[in-house]
Amino acid sequence: MISDPHILELHAHFPNLQGETENATSKLYMSTINILFIGDIVGNAGLDAVRLFLPSLKQQRDIAFVIANGENAMEGKSISEKQYLELRELGVHIVTSGNHIWEKWHIKKLMAAEAELLRPANYPRDNAGHGYAIVPIGAAGSVGVLNLQGRTFMSPIDCPFRTAEWAVDRIREQTPIILVDFHAEATAEKIAMGWFLEGRVSAVVGTHTHVQTADAKVLPGGTAYITDVGMTGPYDSVLGMRKDIALRRFIKQTPHKFEMATDDVHLSAVIVTVEVPTGKAVSIEPITLPEFTRDAE
Repeated sequence: MISDPHILELHAHFPNLQGETENATSKLYMSTINILFIGDIVGNAGLDAVRLFLPSLKQQRDIAFVIANGENAMEGKSISEKQYLELRELGVHIVTSGNHIWEKWHIKKLMAAEAELLRPANYPRDNAGHGYAIVPIGAAGSVGVLNLQGRTFMSPIDCPFRTAEWAVDRIREQTPIILVDFHAEATAEKIAMGWFLEGRVSAVVGTHTHVQTADAKVLPGGTAYITDVGMTGPYDSVLGMRKDIALRRFIKQTPHKFEMATDDVHLSAVIVTVEVPTGKAVSIEPITLPEFTRDAE
């Protein structure tokens, strides 16, 4: 049933066009796909949120492809093989990561074995793993996912901009649908990457800082952008860690072992709608499940 007021107005004036318009409208809607990107999964609480919300999200929002940043899944540092395989079984096509992925020794073997577990492409090339992947999705073709890491306030690894240019050129040889996870600290560096890749990729989404930003938009060249997708995990915390321990670190300025928080769990994500033939983004929608309470109880 067509509800677009512009199309209905056309039907009123040109009733003979109704069948043709309905066919054209059907083709229009079939020519886009919805891609879900889940922000940094933190600990078992974050995995619980994915278990709870992902199945219904996929069904209700007609999600064709799922990406999740999993670098904090294993008690805040890296991801276990069991966690990775569970995410894949839940329907996550690609798991991206960042600087914390390296903090468990087992990860090198896991990355070498699993092409759908990405590490930032701008780490030196002799590191284990892959920086991008291209995944077939049936009639819609395939989706390319590129993982990058920033350098501002982070490790001085290879240039993410030059790496992006090299990788995007290669991915575009196989598909115009490309999503970039830019795992970075500085908002300016993330925004710069969005403009750098404008018109060449479907989306540039930021991860790492764990706080969903209010700047989701589609850039003029058809690239969806958000500075940070946000955290999937316990929000009664300091970025997923117990508040009391985080406060001691700030106040005493001495090391204290981080421990995971467990309460007030939310899933933060974005849904990007992309044109299949062109790879251009039609829309980007930030979501948080359940929504935060904004009124005093």
